[in-house]
Amino acid sequence: MPNSLYRYYGAGYLHFITTSCYRRTPLLASPQHRDLLLEVLEQVRRRYRFVVVGYVVMPEHIHLLLSEPERGNPSKVLQAIKQGFARRFLLKLRAGRYAQHDRVWDTALDDGHVWQARFYDFVVFTEKKRVEKLRYMHRNPVKRGLVQEPQQWAWSSYQYYADGTRGTVLVNKEQKAEMRVRKIA
Repeated sequence: MPNSLYRYYGAGYLHFITTSCYRRTPLLASPQHRDLLLEVLEQVRRRYRFVVVGYVVMPEHIHLLLSEPERGNPSKVLQAIKQGFARRFLLKLRAGRYAQHDRVWDTALDDGHVWQARFYDFVVFTEKKRVEKLRYMHRNPVKRGLVQEPQQWAWSSYQYYADGTRGTVLVNKEQKAEMRVRKIA
């Protein structure tokens, strides 16, 4: 790996991002874990104010197609997603809310390793590439043999594009974060 990795930020392009679980371990194999990741993604989307153009959560990696955020940059967004998920995942795992995993995972999880350190970022310059990346993401579960058709995989943005169904993560919308004020009694 190179010592210094240059990322192209600030031009307003989309970013096709892939990040993997530690040593490609299928930590996202269960529906509960994939649901948790989507909850974290939506929270981070609201906080950093970026557009999720597309996503898919696979058993050992995720693909995201994102705009540049209003706050921070895509690296900060990925850091927030990874840390947010890892903290909640490890907390639930240690509290016994998740079923025990294979012994192979124990050392990595005991050390707090959930994600690989780096991520792949492809800058999407054209509409043709945007469509190509969306198709790739949505076909990934089919290619891997997890489902027969893309619409059968609940952890992707496919349903939004197929029929406008809104899932846990808001797709293609620039919804701003809303301030909540607690009333003091």
